[in-house]
Amino acid sequence: MRETGEDMNWWQMETKEAARRLETDEKQGLTSQMAAERLAQKGRNELAETDGKKSLFWRFLAQFDDFMILLLLGAAVVSVVISRLSGENDVLDAVMILGIVVLNAALGLFQESKAEKALEALKKMAAPHARVIRDGVVREIPAAEVVPGDLLLLETGDAVCADGRVVESCSLKTEESALTGEALPVEKTAAGGLSAETATGDRKNMVLVGGYVVYGKGKVLVTATGMDTEMGRIAAMLSHTSDSMTPLQKKLEQTGKQLGIGALAICALIFCMGILQEKPPFSMFMTAVSLAVAAIPEGLPAIVTIVLAMGTSRMSEKHTIVRRLSAVETLGGAQVICSDKTGTLTQNRMQVTTWTDYSHREPKNEDLRETVANLFALCNDCNVSDGNLQGEPTEKALGEYAQSMGIDFAALRRDMPRVGEIPFSSARKRMTTLHKTEDGWISVTKGAPDILLEKCAFCMEGSGQVPFDSRRKSMARMVNGEMAAQALRVVAVAFRQWSEKPPLTEEALERNLVFAGMAGMVDPPRPEVKEAVHLCRQAGIRPVMITGDHVLTAEAIGRELGIYQKGDCAVTGAELDKMSDKELETAAETCTIFARVAPEHKVRIVKAFQKRGNVVAMTGAGVNDAPALKTADIGCAMGKSGTEVAKGASDLILTDDNFATIVEAVREGRGIYDNIRKAVHFLLSSNIGEILTIFVAMLLGWAAPLLPIQLLWVNLVTDSLPAIALGMEPAEENIMERPPRKNTGSLFGDGLGGRILLEGVMIGVLALLAFGIGHVYFDQEDGYAVGRTMAFAVLSLSQLVHAFNMRGEGSLGKLPFCSNKFLLMAFVVGVVLQCVVIMMPPLAGIFQVVPLNGEQWLLTAALALAPLPLVELEKAIWHPKQK
Repeated sequence: MRETGEDMNWWQMETKEAARRLETDEKQGLTSQMAAERLAQKGRNELAETDGKKSLFWRFLAQFDDFMILLLLGAAVVSVVISRLSGENDVLDAVMILGIVVLNAALGLFQESKAEKALEALKKMAAPHARVIRDGVVREIPAAEVVPGDLLLLETGDAVCADGRVVESCSLKTEESALTGEALPVEKTAAGGLSAETATGDRKNMVLVGGYVVYGKGKVLVTATGMDTEMGRIAAMLSHTSDSMTPLQKKLEQTGKQLGIGALAICALIFCMGILQEKPPFSMFMTAVSLAVAAIPEGLPAIVTIVLAMGTSRMSEKHTIVRRLSAVETLGGAQVICSDKTGTLTQNRMQVTTWTDYSHREPKNEDLRETVANLFALCNDCNVSDGNLQGEPTEKALGEYAQSMGIDFAALRRDMPRVGEIPFSSARKRMTTLHKTEDGWISVTKGAPDILLEKCAFCMEGSGQVPFDSRRKSMARMVNGEMAAQALRVVAVAFRQWSEKPPLTEEALERNLVFAGMAGMVDPPRPEVKEAVHLCRQAGIRPVMITGDHVLTAEAIGRELGIYQKGDCAVTGAELDKMSDKELETAAETCTIFARVAPEHKVRIVKAFQKRGNVVAMTGAGVNDAPALKTADIGCAMGKSGTEVAKGASDLILTDDNFATIVEAVREGRGIYDNIRKAVHFLLSSNIGEILTIFVAMLLGWAAPLLPIQLLWVNLVTDSLPAIALGMEPAEENIMERPPRKNTGSLFGDGLGGRILLEGVMIGVLALLAFGIGHVYFDQEDGYAVGRTMAFAVLSLSQLVHAFNMRGEGSLGKLPFCSNKFLLMAFVVGVVLQCVVIMMPPLAGIFQVVPLNGEQWLLTAALALAPLPLVELEKAIWHPKQK
């Protein structure tokens, strides 16, 4: 390719000249080989991140960017200096502190990398795709692999992934406000010859990255990708901003700071008390610093990120791609799920089961039936491959119905070629095609019967045409209602013949039509949805159906699925238009079906539920659904049928377009939030136990029950691995039997704060008991070796045991013992490491511990296991119903 995208004023050229300069074919597109070469030459179609990705080394150094870690490193340096000045040259403590800090940083880097990889995998799954013509064949590829010279296909709902020159336009309109500031859609044309000075917003033959198709379809020659696009030029002037923290992470960071200040105050108090008790200042300084590092949960935000990342990876295996981590938090509080009907509650596998004229009187008229079948075949966007139809389910069902009548698609399209069209849109609820015939032209319009009836002046009766008067229209409406009440989707078709080619406008083609007939299709409910709806109601979540179908069809499906129950009401789009926001808010209290609604109604529906204090999940697929997806607390885009615009506006993408998947995602979201609470519960109760062990001993005038290096070891062994393992805990069986949590509630609500404090006291008391028993009964005079060893072992092992108490609010006896293998592994690793430190002489010397005899180990084990019965008793008091 001789010229790059940024060198040319493509809007000045005709399409043939643009194709020549791009060395491509405006009909066949690039070859696969040419595309691969250009991808290697031009790079991926992505905007560059200006700060780049940090290297492993810099990410490792970032682990030390914490006040407490820096304080600990400073303490290590001070200990070396004091040791040198005193002539002792004992740098073992400093070396061990540095070793533990480095090991902790390495563990943090490993955890961070795992989380990052999980999130990157999800980003790739959620990446947009594009349809291009290569080697003369339509292919769907990742948008990042589009190259200059590609022939890009665009249709309603597609996000424009590259700058390009329009080659063909069928009523193509794009919205480019992100680049031009112009909110109104811009109609695109293939005509060239614009002046070189034409402003970006006036280049009617160009499409730009950042825009999206709101109407029609077209073909575009890609002229620029990545940083060469107009959007890329803007991006080059901006600095890259990283993803912001989720609300939960912000809340925890704030909590961590508050706890940190409190812990520092206590540590300072302990230091002062030690000085007043005439204990060695350096020893007290090291104890205070070590205790501060052990007590402050500086790893909480990182652990939350890891738990969220692992949870979202599990969700991706269950057909849910999480685009924003904050959605996982919100999911647990979902109170209303507003869902599309077609494809989400139903199978999106349409089949024509009946057809009729306006009156239901002549369903056996073969001539009329053949006419209707021909019209449905003409006004149809299905592709034919080896006799098989490929396309949207409704189109495919109508096409298969026509084939069953003996219609040859290829022959029909050859004899009556399409020369123009007005595409379907959810706002119009109809589409029109114009065809050349032997005698002139014929326009065919198909769509919702109640919309199409108003466009018709005549109707077929027998083999002829008669005026479509009010009596006949009333009969047609009655027939439509009867079919809809049988849960059939009804599509009507009409036509008009022309001796001269008419203008391709709605005003010309869609008036004075001849009503031909209606087809009734069934789209059976998904078999798993009924159970999912039952689960929703059991979980305190209200399922709501939103559909463009007839209200009787919606009620029939809703009744079958359990969405529409006795006492519920259904509201139509026409009724919704007449309601004020306050009236809609009142109606939302009992309404479970919204029928015949346009996508723009969805925003009002979402806001009505939100004003009632509900957390709302909303599904959507089209361009016009994007505002509702953004407005909802949780926007769920359809992965199969959803447009790129809808996916871009969503928080979640359902890869199977299934309502049951949303319910499963809510279950997973509740489980993830519970697991984060469990990790927080465990970390804070353990940290409080460590603080109280030292603080109470100082108040009692005892010797320090734990040395600085022992505190650091406990922090290393008992904090990270069990906390992360708790993040992998399977959701509790009764998780969907609880009412949704309130998103405004505190993380420490439902008595969690009190339990954390109580359990912290328990751990502290157990460690002090071990120290007291060990010192009184086993230590030699003026020695603390056995007491400290037992306190060290009990503090560490009791926390590992205590991690099992976090698995559920109810009794541990009701939980499968091996359901969380990660926690078992963390426990085994922790116990082995703790025993090795005590029993191996070289390590025992470093940690200043002594080997324990059988009696001492029995007492240590008894105290370490005490959290199990004690917390079981606590659960019986705090949560008697779950016992």
